[in-house]
Amino acid sequence: MTSASGTREVAAPRSRVWRALAVLEPYCAVCDVSYVVEGQASGPGARFVCVPGRLAADETPRDGAPRGEIVEWEPERVVTTRLELTPETWTTRIELADAGDDATLVTITLTHAPKRPRLADRLARRAMQQMTQRTVDGELAKLPAHVEQVAAD
Repeated sequence: MTSASGTREVAAPRSRVWRALAVLEPYCAVCDVSYVVEGQASGPGARFVCVPGRLAADETPRDGAPRGEIVEWEPERVVTTRLELTPETWTTRIELADAGDDATLVTITLTHAPKRPRLADRLARRAMQQMTQRTVDGELAKLPAHVEQVAAD
């Protein structure tokens, strides 16, 4: 298993950051990803499929698209999602804390777990660690754009 973490302060109240990061919308223009949600778009147990690009209203994700689930949900504090791919599982934990007047401290922790650890996975561990950290850093860099998509409180 490989994990990486990072923190960034965002100039917005926690409620707005929460709506930007924890509630699944049908399409995220920042990430260029569509979400097809089964049931509610928030809360523990919410299930979703994610696909790159924008899906048409009548389009369904192809078989084999990554499936995810919200596995932890503490409103305006913590959301954790698990994304299942064929060879691996990715878990993303987002923690929010107040960082002063109208500012929020966001901590993202990303964990990669191969479904069947192999020797090759151990040999590639350093490369996976670097990729996981780059992914966290990239997600932290996109935080202001995510918050801008959400109407102010």
